[in-house]
Amino acid sequence: MSSYVLQLTREGEVQRSTGEYKIKPIKRQVRDILGYPYPTRIPKGVFVEQWVGISTDEFHRAKDADVQYMRNRHPLIVDMNWSRTDCISYLTALGLADTPKSSCLGCPFHGNAQWRNIRDNSPAEWADVVEFDAAIRNGNARANASGNRLLGEAYLHRSRVPLSEAPIDHVTAAEWAALQQASGTALPDAEQLEVGVADGCSPWACRGSEGDPSQDDFGLAA
Repeated sequence: MSSYVLQLTREGEVQRSTGEYKIKPIKRQVRDILGYPYPTRIPKGVFVEQWVGISTDEFHRAKDADVQYMRNRHPLIVDMNWSRTDCISYLTALGLADTPKSSCLGCPFHGNAQWRNIRDNSPAEWADVVEFDAAIRNGNARANASGNRLLGEAYLHRSRVPLSEAPIDHVTAAEWAALQQASGTALPDAEQLEVGVADGCSPWACRGSEGDPSQDDFGLAA
């Protein structure tokens, strides 16, 4: 599962759950593949190469791993210089034009269309993500136990109500304007509410706002 958005407190909750739900499981699996489960020391020179499908549009997400036993490779950027448009054209030529953008099942940056697709076409996954949404309501149990409690309640959907009750069916512009007024906060526009954040999702970074990107000589994030 992916990270959650906490609408009532600080943005740092997103980054903390990125490590908890994505990076840690990947590292654990890589260690198992190499035959050196934690905390066994991995010998120098033993590593796996991961191919990460980030296109040139999102070069700022193309980053090196932070451990020596994992090496990230970004073929779409370094080897092929492919943009998102190039990827879509290639998939269309293969008859796979409806391939969805990458994301975790419980990504809080989903739009309503993505939530509906899970609910209507994958009942088991919908039940899973609804359960996960309920489980994160009071934050991470480990963080709470250490005194770093959540200052509010966490939800996967922008409406800040349980996912099973969230208004994920088509919301009219007038309804969204009324919701904005009632919340008293700036909310995303109706298009983003429906289709979600444009970017895909890397194992090393969640969607959402990041600093102004710059590139090194290899096209990766500097």
